[in-house]
Amino acid sequence: MDQKQAVSFGRSVELSIQLLIVLSLIAYSVETLPNLSLGWRSALRVFEIATVVIFTIEYGARLYLARGRLKFATSFFGIVDLLAILPFYLSLGIDLRSARALRLLRLFRMFKLARYSSAIQRFHRALMIAKEEIVLFLAVTAILLYLAAVGIYHFENEAQPEVFSSVFHSLWWAVATLTTVGYGDVYPVTVGGRIFTFAVLLVGLGVVSVPAGLVASALSSARELDR
Repeated sequence: MDQKQAVSFGRSVELSIQLLIVLSLIAYSVETLPNLSLGWRSALRVFEIATVVIFTIEYGARLYLARGRLKFATSFFGIVDLLAILPFYLSLGIDLRSARALRLLRLFRMFKLARYSSAIQRFHRALMIAKEEIVLFLAVTAILLYLAAVGIYHFENEAQPEVFSSVFHSLWWAVATLTTVGYGDVYPVTVGGRIFTFAVLLVGLGVVSVPAGLVASALSSARELDR
């Protein structure tokens, strides 16, 4: 096999793995349908076994061919590849109730798509570039959430003791308001609470826009690195 054929074969394998990942995620969703016939459940079970076998072979091949096997096994993609198949093998030796919880780990298979997508890899590099700023933003957001919860508790506790009974109970309102979602299930009724809510909403507009700017700037830097 010459180099051109090898590249073509490798690309075909990558596309096949990507298709299999997408189909396995669709199969996972189909399994949740109520009143699914026994025939469909059997077919999905066979498909799951075949998928796990292929992913296991892929993981074994990558581990065998890796220059640093321990480094690969502990890397992001190595852990993702392992988590993509581990729930199936663990479910073979435990009761069905625990197996239902392990089925959620199958969702890690979608992260396998990152290996085959240059756009997703660029996004990962962007997150690494802006990780310090993102951590700082998350820390500031946590502080703002706490201050918002304390503030609304101060204004609304006496008027709505059953809703804003503590700072911890007020955190849900702080999250919904600071993120500008505003579900409307918990809202202030006092004048002071409403003025405070207006101030929190203004801050929330900045909170929503900051991470978008950070990621956009980091993506631009990652694109320049690719070039």
